[in-house]
Formats: sequence, C-alpha cells, structure tokens
Amino acid sequence: MESYLLDWSNLLLRWLHVITAIAWIGSSFYFVFLDSSLTPPEDEDLKRQGVNGELWAVHGGGFYHPVKFNVSPPKLPGHLHWFYWESYSTWLSGFSLFTVSYLWSASTYLIDKSKMDWAPAIAIAAALGFLVVFWLLYDAVCRVFGQRKNGDAIVGALVFVLVCLASWLACHWFAGRAAFLLVGAMMATAMSANVFFWIIPGQRTVVAQIKAGQPVDPIHGKRGKQRSVHNTYFTLPVLFAMLSGHYSFTWSHPQNWLVLILMMFAGAAIRQFFVMRHGYKLGRNAHPWPYALAGVLVLVGTIAWLRPAPVQASTAPVSGAAGAASAGAGAGFDYQTVAAVLQQRCVQCHGAEVQMKNVRLDSAAQVGPRAQLIYQQVVQQKLMPMNNATQMTEDERALIARWYQAGAPVQ
Repeated sequence: MESYLLDWSNLLLRWLHVITAIAWIGSSFYFVFLDSSLTPPEDEDLKRQGVNGELWAVHGGGFYHPVKFNVSPPKLPGHLHWFYWESYSTWLSGFSLFTVSYLWSASTYLIDKSKMDWAPAIAIAAALGFLVVFWLLYDAVCRVFGQRKNGDAIVGALVFVLVCLASWLACHWFAGRAAFLLVGAMMATAMSANVFFWIIPGQRTVVAQIKAGQPVDPIHGKRGKQRSVHNTYFTLPVLFAMLSGHYSFTWSHPQNWLVLILMMFAGAAIRQFFVMRHGYKLGRNAHPWPYALAGVLVLVGTIAWLRPAPVQASTAPVSGAAGAASAGAGAGFDYQTVAAVLQQRCVQCHGAEVQMKNVRLDSAAQVGPRAQLIYQQVVQQKLMPMNNATQMTEDERALIARWYQAGAPVQ
C-alpha cells in the first residue's frame, strides 16, 4: 500500500510541478522577450509620463500595448499584479516531488554504494546541503562582483565554475540519475531564492517609496533585473537536468558529470541566442548566431561522444548466474536460464515479500507478460536493477537481450 500511495503522490506532484513550471517559465520568457523588444515611445504623452519603452502586439484576436516606465510610474494604479506565486509554487511542488521520489527512499534512489556507502540520513543531509550551499555561494558572488565593471561577465564565469564543481561532486557522491536531478534542483532553488530574497523585496521597496512620495532608488530595479536575467539563463540547463532521468545513457555514463556540464552549457548558449535575437531585430545587437552555433556544436559533439560501441559477439565465458544457468541449458533459451539471473539480481525487490511498483519476477507466470518491460528496463535503458545495486553484469544483460529476441520463452 505504501508503494501504491507513493506512486500516486509522485504522479500528482509531478503534474502540479509541470503546470506551475510552465506558468513560471512562460512568464519569465515573455518578460525577457518584452524587455528585449521594447522601442522608445512615439507618443509625447507617454514620454511625459516617464515611459522609456513600448511594444505593440496582437494575440488571440486582440491588440496589446504594454509600456515600461523608467524607474517608476508617476502614479500607482489601484490594482498591481505581482509575479511570484508561479515561482514559489514551482519550487514547493518540485521539492515535494524530490522528497517523495528520492529522499523518502534514499537508500534505493539517492545512494549508490559503489560511490558513497553512507547512511540515508547523511545522504539526505548532503543532498539538502547542495541546495543551501550553492545559493549562499552564488548570492555571495552576485553581491561582491555584480555591481562592478564587467560584473556580469565575472559573475557568469564564477557561477559556471560553481556549477561545474557541484556537478562533479554530485556525480561522485550520489546515484547518477539522482545527481543530475539534484544539480537541477540546486539551480532551481537559486532561481526561486532570487525571486524571494531579491526581486520581490526590491519591488515592494519601490512600491513603498512611491506611496510615501519618496524618490525611488533605481538600484532595486537594477538588482532585480540582474537576478531575473540569471534565472532565464538557468532555465534550459535546469529543464535538461529534470528531464534527464528518463534517458539513462546520459547519467549512467562513466563521465556523467562532464555530460551534465556539456548539456547545461549548450542550453545556456542556446538561451543566450534567443535572448539577444530580439535585440538584433531592432538593431541593438550583432547577430547572435555564434551562441546558437556553439550550443549546437556542443550538442552534436556530445551525441557523437556518447554513441554506443558496435555490438560484437563475445567469445568469453558468461559470468555470474547467467553462466551457471547457461552451462546446463545449451544454446536454447528456456525459462530457467533467465530465471537464474532474475532470481539473483531482481527478485529481492520484485518477489513475494517485496513487490516494488507492484511487479513480481519470481515465477514464469509473472515474467512472461512483462518480457518487453524487462527488456526495456534492463537492456535498453539499463534502469534496472536500480543503481545496479545487485551488480548485474553486461553478460547477464546480453543474455536477457538474446532471450527476448528469441521470443521470450517462459517454459
């Protein structure tokens, strides 16, 4: 029952997380586009009001005319819309999903004993430490270097170093899939913390100054804009990290930390292309094609690097349970041959006593209907055994592949 309820929690939280993330990322992308696409106002009345940019757009059968004021409007409207619950809801749902999916069963999903054989409580504390420590270091970098000359370039370089270091540590400390997700969660936490600690407080201060009739300090707008720009560059790397769990060829690679860094770099470069492209259309920037080219080349290079080696027939004796079973089974693939592998590598989590995901693999009647699932999870995606906790060998995976390709007999 616990596994069943966890599955429902995972599904509903994932659904909520995707919905709120769409709302947050969508509004973020729109405002970055808006800032890049504003043109100086032509109407003299708008100029007198302090408007320094406007945009005419058509969407959904209507015409829209958003304007941006330089520092502050002359008068606050009766209703002012704030953009922050999209961020908070995304983080809260994401952290809840991370808790249900990884922290709740840390010994299974978070810990890879071949990397770090630590207690679940220690592993959980270390994972949470990534979220906190990265935010503190990133925030310190922004505070110290953000307002200096060439500060954006310095901050960008230092944050890239922090992300690389965190990726290396996570991939050496945690199971591959968990490490990728943890780095994404770490950056997403910084994004939401930017909203909570800097963007919204700065906006509240500006609103309070306007209501009090005080001069508005432009530093709040500058800081908020800086953190908002950082968030937009984090977005594509975070999305890759969140989606990577479905693609084991990325996080199961021996140099998975480098795979993660390359993919996040490609995402940030491509995002830079789209950010600058709007300004190029208005003649403000040189054409940003080098950023898109750099991102695509890194993607193509990574794809070429990760390509699987050609499959060659092995003349070496089969090891482990597969070898013992095959010795008496000859060239055929009867159920007993595969059952020996499943019994040694899979049944402890999918047997009569423990039935993870409501799956049992301790009898022919249970294995037969799930032959395709076994092939997908064990051979194609190599997701099972989870983190290869039972040390299934490549020879055993190859045996299961041959069994499946021979029709998956269970007699």
